[in-house]
Amino acid sequence: MIDKKEIIEELEKLKDSLVIVEGKKDKKALEKFGLKNILMLEGNAIFEVIEKVDSEVAILTDLDSKGKELYKRLQSKLTKRGVKINNKLRHLLLRSDLKVIEGIDTFLKSKGL
Repeated sequence: MIDKKEIIEELEKLKDSLVIVEGKKDKKALEKFGLKNILMLEGNAIFEVIEKVDSEVAILTDLDSKGKELYKRLQSKLTKRGVKINNKLRHLLLRSDLKVIEGIDTFLKSKGL
């Protein structure tokens, strides 16, 4: 069983970090938790997003098959450029039944947080 408080704590830690998401709904969902430095893949080529990242990033693509494939591509290309990937929140979410980042708020509320 996943500890929902751990998810909240990791979201808190990402408030000042750069985060990559798939689209507008994902960005909006994370902004509810105070995250501000969010890059969207939607409307941008992957290489354009990759060029904007220079040190550390959290990749929060969806946890479905498409999101996992996007994660692998981003992780591979960013790592080759020497970018550190912060996977803590992603690993927590992978252990949950959440499949889309845009549903994180609803997911946490349904679990009593």
